[in-house]
Amino acid sequence: MSTQSKHTTVYFAPAVHRALRLKAAETEQSVSDLVNEAVLGALSEDAEDLEAFEARASEPSLSFSDVLKGMRQSGEL
Repeated sequence: MSTQSKHTTVYFAPAVHRALRLKAAETEQSVSDLVNEAVLGALSEDAEDLEAFEARASEPSLSFSDVLKGMRQSGEL
């Protein structure tokens, strides 16, 4: 962990906390390292989603109503 790390308090459900402590012990990592990895993973997924949204921003939008009308006209509904 960085020497410039920030401190915060996080509350876990007892079973989650127990599982996290056990995983930390088994993997010889700290609970903080495991939590940081999980949060970074979630933030990375968010960044990928935002990139995908931006890449598709110029695509024409199609309303749900139009999709249903098209499905009804084609006999799919």
